Amino acid sequence: MAITQKMAQRLRELWPYCPHCGADTGLQVHHRRNRGMGSNKLLDRYDNLIRVCALLNYAMESDAAIAKEARENGWKLGQWDDFSKPVLDKMQHKWFYLTKEGDKNETGEEGSLF
Repeated sequence: MAITQKMAQRLRELWPYCPHCGADTGLQVHHRRNRGMGSNKLLDRYDNLIRVCALLNYAMESDAAIAKEARENGWKLGQWDDFSKPVLDKMQHKWFYLTKEGDKNETGEEGSLF
């Protein structure tokens, strides 16, 4: 499965701004669990995709401290992590579960900020 125009539109609705910094322009689709060198298109699914600013997208791959924060906040998943791990929206101070169907549901917990 590839990211279709319909999926891209839904991601814009779910993530109108970066959950890290609040930027609302220049956002990029980010795979929480990397697709890897084989470019596994099976990972192009709503519960694995968020939109983030270009700075965060780059930093998650190049800066160990940012990568650690991204894993703690659910923006990045390790190969062993389940897709049900919630995502922190720092702007709303809330955690959200992402679904395969393209929904974003509140967990009811307040987010912890660093």
